[in-house]
Amino acid sequence: MSGRPALPPLLSLACLALVVAGSPLVAGCAAVVLGATAGAGALVAMDRRSASVSASDQAIESKVTKDAANRWPSGVHLNVTSYDGKVLLTGEVPTAAIRDEIGQLATSTAYVRGVNNELVVGAETEFGARTQDTYITTKVKARLIEAGRFDANNVKVVTERRIVYLLGLVSREEGNAAAEIAASTTDVVRVIKLFEYTD
Repeated sequence: MSGRPALPPLLSLACLALVVAGSPLVAGCAAVVLGATAGAGALVAMDRRSASVSASDQAIESKVTKDAANRWPSGVHLNVTSYDGKVLLTGEVPTAAIRDEIGQLATSTAYVRGVNNELVVGAETEFGARTQDTYITTKVKARLIEAGRFDANNVKVVTERRIVYLLGLVSREEGNAAAEIAASTTDVVRVIKLFEYTD
């Protein structure tokens, strides 16, 4: 026992929400969240990707997002997630042709090893729906950490239209556990595993 008081669940979720939103206040939350998880095994900032692959993933996300925004400055809601060179495209587009073009744009980007094009043809989601998706992501991440069954840093969570996508480099046991936790999270309608397995 560390003697450190447990972090109230709502504060824990609030900190994780800041992580999801990319807030500059994250630094202050990091120590709090790390301390709060000490009783169930400290959260260690480990990533199975090398530093260069992680940087490449960030570059892929930025390039595809920027190139798509330049070509379709309005009418497209696009989220680009890259993990170990595997790209997930989520959001809404007005036509199937644009969906396919964005998929091709991602496929032709340097260092991309594969693309999962989950773009939906339809109207862009409202702010409220996107806020709920962000909150679902936060809840899933919090539950992965609290479960303490594996290092939650190795699982990337993306939510779109209440569908949770799970990416990462994990064992099959870890992947199944993550999917089970995500599927039992309130408001989640479906879980899609896009893992790369280490075993």
